[in-house]
Amino acid sequence: MLDIKYIIENKELVQEGLNKKGYTKIINLDDLISLHSSITKLKTSSQAKAEEKNKLSNSIKSASAEERPAIIAKSKELGEALKQELEELDAEQKKFDEIMLRMPNMPSPDCPVGPDESGNVVIRKVGEIPQFSFKPRDHVELMELNDWGEMERIAKVSGSRTYAIKNDLAQLELAMHMMVLDKLRAHGFTVIAVPSISKEKPLYGQGYLPFSRDEIYYMPADDVYLSGTAELILNSLRADEIINEAELPILYAGFSPCFRREAGAAGKDTRGLVRVHQFMKTEQFVICKNDINESEKWHQTLLKISEEVLQDLELPYQVLDICTGDMGAPKYRQYDLEAWVPSQNCYRETHSCSNITEWQARRTNLRYRDNADGKVKYVHTLNNTGIATPRALVPFIECHQNEDGSVNIPQKLRPYLGGKTKIGKNV
Repeated sequence: MLDIKYIIENKELVQEGLNKKGYTKIINLDDLISLHSSITKLKTSSQAKAEEKNKLSNSIKSASAEERPAIIAKSKELGEALKQELEELDAEQKKFDEIMLRMPNMPSPDCPVGPDESGNVVIRKVGEIPQFSFKPRDHVELMELNDWGEMERIAKVSGSRTYAIKNDLAQLELAMHMMVLDKLRAHGFTVIAVPSISKEKPLYGQGYLPFSRDEIYYMPADDVYLSGTAELILNSLRADEIINEAELPILYAGFSPCFRREAGAAGKDTRGLVRVHQFMKTEQFVICKNDINESEKWHQTLLKISEEVLQDLELPYQVLDICTGDMGAPKYRQYDLEAWVPSQNCYRETHSCSNITEWQARRTNLRYRDNADGKVKYVHTLNNTGIATPRALVPFIECHQNEDGSVNIPQKLRPYLGGKTKIGKNV
């Protein structure tokens, strides 16, 4: 959410941002500003009527018997007019709020401009793409060979796009999360395991709603939703608070099961462990001061940590600077990391690293008092994947496979797997 005062004072700049993000058909600034003007006038008028009505009501006791009927009639007339104005104000406010909830964050001037993923820019590629002296298997074949999954059976129980992994692969999944949680704690993050259940309000605060309702699982009997990321919970954990500046930055390493309907994935690759409905995720989440230099510093820090994770896993990867049309409503700046998947001969996303500035904080009313000037300000929030599984398992087992189907374990991960250097049926 943006400040309406900022929108009015920087209309051309905001319009440019809307153009870059492809929101010109969704947001009409003239309509928004006109609504705000109408609301301001209605508030002023209704407040004046309410005050006048109160004065009339207070004057009835001291009025003479002859004066009272006229005063009562006038008060009733004002009451009717006030009721009508308040109903009109409520209707206008709802229209205004609906538009404001759909107002995207303004992109950084340093973002590449483009309509969709075709406009994303590769910043760098790291690591050597594996060259095999044998015909490599894809991750599903490796799972079948090593008895690492129950994909067909679990589909009968839980439906499509679900997974059940076992033995070494199940332990590998947990090992990845433990390695990343240890890394984040060493970087000063507070490790926190959070629920996957949320009320509706936090979804608006995080920015899932009103944009992505078709991607969210809803349980009407309890009026709650299933979370698609720990960011959703962490973003509202301290909603409506005024934080002491001495507490900032607040660094969370959130761990939780996550749920996504993947309603828009029709026709895309959904084989095996790709695009499943339920997965495990460790999320990096930062709350910092309202200073673009400060939040951009943390953005680079989060990106560096994610690169460390992929380097520890010894996976070749590339870093993308996400363009304005592909980054989504909440984002000011976004980087994605993609690891190499041999069976698909391409890089696939493993991490998404975003600076949200104060956009989410305005929706959750999360603030702090600035020690320098004493003013209460909205914080900046940032998020980035720590590790998401089974998404990360796909490039991992494919890149580290051997001809006999076993999978090599990189040195940094071995302590979390009892020192094993390889896993697989033939080990």
